[in-house]
Amino acid sequence: MRLRALRSEDAEHHFRWRNDPEVVRWAAAGDPLFGPVTAEAIRTGFDTMLRLTPRESAVLTVEDLAGGTVIGMVDYRDLDPYAGVATIGVTIGEREFWGRGHGSDALRLLMGHLFGAYGLNRLELDTWSGNERAVRAFTRLGFREEGRRRSAVLVQGKRYDRVLFGMLREEWESPA
Repeated sequence: MRLRALRSEDAEHHFRWRNDPEVVRWAAAGDPLFGPVTAEAIRTGFDTMLRLTPRESAVLTVEDLAGGTVIGMVDYRDLDPYAGVATIGVTIGEREFWGRGHGSDALRLLMGHLFGAYGLNRLELDTWSGNERAVRAFTRLGFREEGRRRSAVLVQGKRYDRVLFGMLREEWESPA
């Protein structure tokens, strides 16, 4: 697994993932702002993503080293160098790679980059309580649940909590 800079040709993968109802459900709790989307919306969004300033935010492509296959993306945003905090996320868009630890591996690489190269003190992420696979993965990586926004997510007519996670630099450096 490796992370690499986003390229314009990655747009085709994002278009496919964001129009796959199962990817949208697990990645974004079915948020209609995530998908489905038009090709034009992807082009417009990609122009913006390709111009992101890495000191503030970035979207990176996740590739499987075995075959060089593009399987997903990770991102960081809201990077505050003064406070030493950023919010991160991951989406494995290729279903055949689900449940095999690729999302955790990609997050581990991103965490190492942000805690290492950027010297951050804290990373944050969230998911919805119905995404039990993500909750387990984040916990195994060393993130701690720090709170919940009760009944804040609507997925297919059912309410779920938004689960908030955080990790401090010292927890990353000295895992329990």
